[in-house]
Amino acid sequence: MSTPPAPGPFSPAVLAEDVGSRLDQFLLRAIRREGYETSRASLQDLVKSGLVTVNGRIVKPRQAVAVGDFVVVTFPAIASTEPLPEDIALSVLFEDEDLIVVDKPHGLVVHPASGNPDGTLVNALLHHCRGKLSLLAGEDRPGIVHRLDKDTSGCLVAAKSDRAYQSLVAQFSGRETRKEYLAVTDGIPSPGEGTIDNRIGRHPVNRRKMAVVAAPAGKEAVTDYHVLRRDEAGAWATLRCLIHTGRTHQIRVHLKESLRCPILGDPIYSQISRQKTKVDRLMLHAKTLTYAHPHSGIPITCEAPLPGDFLRFL
Repeated sequence: MSTPPAPGPFSPAVLAEDVGSRLDQFLLRAIRREGYETSRASLQDLVKSGLVTVNGRIVKPRQAVAVGDFVVVTFPAIASTEPLPEDIALSVLFEDEDLIVVDKPHGLVVHPASGNPDGTLVNALLHHCRGKLSLLAGEDRPGIVHRLDKDTSGCLVAAKSDRAYQSLVAQFSGRETRKEYLAVTDGIPSPGEGTIDNRIGRHPVNRRKMAVVAAPAGKEAVTDYHVLRRDEAGAWATLRCLIHTGRTHQIRVHLKESLRCPILGDPIYSQISRQKTKVDRLMLHAKTLTYAHPHSGIPITCEAPLPGDFLRFL
């Protein structure tokens, strides 16, 4: 059965064994390396539709690839129900004709999926933007170029124009954005600052979870952290985290598995009932997001105000 990657951007690396291969052949091989399956014909259709770029340019299926090429494939959504606008309040940090940056509250799912068909950020964006959102990621997740976990709050950018979508996807895939988070951990990490460079992949047993996993299943994941404040009793610490990659649950996994200090209130990676410090949410907040504006190229930094439940930890 053909099982392509999830809808949205996919950026495979060109390995030595791929050099000189046609683009469509390389994509098929790269997708299979990731454990997915699709047909070469469907990949050719994506290339011809302009949904594949090499170094920012739309090319033909016969284009040969080389080490260092930056390839981005946008897989469209398949046969899904189009979300409807819903009047859900949004905290807008920045907006123009190309994009919108919002402060996503914790508890809000980013896009419709099984179990969350409505009441999502996408439904709110469709209402606020009057339907003007890029559809390059598919009709079921218009404008979405990156995600935050349901229980994570803070900065999230969405694309209103196709130009913005293509630019932002390239920036996120090329690690050209800057994403800073605040986290409150159960326990105090030692050392107090450093870089965590441990690969992350799907947990071998619990498929709902991610874990530190060796290559090739584990993908590169790099997180810088710095302790800003320590509880005198040693119960908790407030950290600034800067992520250089964007793996699913990256900060949550790195703090839990690499530092043995899970985030307070984490329903997946911690035992909340055993945490001495009681909170009502996952204590992870996407504080700032820096990106280059798709039209002007000027760097823009957006900052999401700290939620009230973070203030006692600062």
